Amino acid sequence: MGKKSSKPFKKAYLEITNVCNLNCSFCPKTKRSPRFITTEEFLHLIDEVTPFTDYVYFHLMGEPLLHPNLKEFFTICGERGLKVSLTTNGTLLKEKQDILLSSPSLYRVSISVHSFEANQTGQTLEEYLQDILQLCALASQQTKTYCVLRLWNKDSAVLKAANQCNVDIFHQVREFFHLDFDPAEALEHKSSISLCDRVYLETAEKFSWPDIQQQESFDSVFCHGLRDQFGVLVDGTVVPCCLDSEGNIDLGNIYEKPLSEILSSPRAKALYDGFSRRTPSEELCRRCGYAQRYSIL
Repeated sequence: MGKKSSKPFKKAYLEITNVCNLNCSFCPKTKRSPRFITTEEFLHLIDEVTPFTDYVYFHLMGEPLLHPNLKEFFTICGERGLKVSLTTNGTLLKEKQDILLSSPSLYRVSISVHSFEANQTGQTLEEYLQDILQLCALASQQTKTYCVLRLWNKDSAVLKAANQCNVDIFHQVREFFHLDFDPAEALEHKSSISLCDRVYLETAEKFSWPDIQQQESFDSVFCHGLRDQFGVLVDGTVVPCCLDSEGNIDLGNIYEKPLSEILSSPRAKALYDGFSRRTPSEELCRRCGYAQRYSIL
């Protein structure tokens, strides 16, 4: 992720919209009112966040490429020396291609390719992938942006994922990048492989999102929330990580209190200390399947 920063957090997840153009079967969705952050709100948000990190991620709920002020947001981040990563379902990459390729502050684009099989997109798989792979190739040739194709739909020990298209995806990726190896075989031994300069394909198991209503809970949980990351929902609610999709762990609102005060609050400190002891202070964290990846280490 580049040179080591002196700022306290590796990244901040910023939800610039909670609106999405797909309905993925693996996504928990959100019951919050649909909203797009305004430019005035974004300016305030960035001014608050900049002292704490060098990297901002346009990611939580929603499809960030839907935001009409995306290019302006890239410019604002660049003026403050922030690097931007975003996570997208990939359906709008062709439409937003010029913006993405012309924004120096864009550090990384993570494309959830597993979105295709979890939806009816109206495209064929070949058409969907062609737009994605074309963007990746152009970014590799023309920019310093990293592109990551994500297939987070491997079967886990307890969850069956939608992954019947993976064989065809691997084939099209191999053909497009003229690979002299089988990406499926390579990914049997590692979680990420290089396709060309700054373009990667990675796989991971499907996981269960944290759900306060879930019956199963875990006694021992570790998480990087508030240790190297925090998130801000589109309405300004500060949360400890990118998986608190409903703002269950509401640490405070960034439009009402300084971020420094929010991150040093008793609730935030209790959460941090609880993770240090692997005894989380929040019920939601005890019901997070993703956190178990860290807890078994």
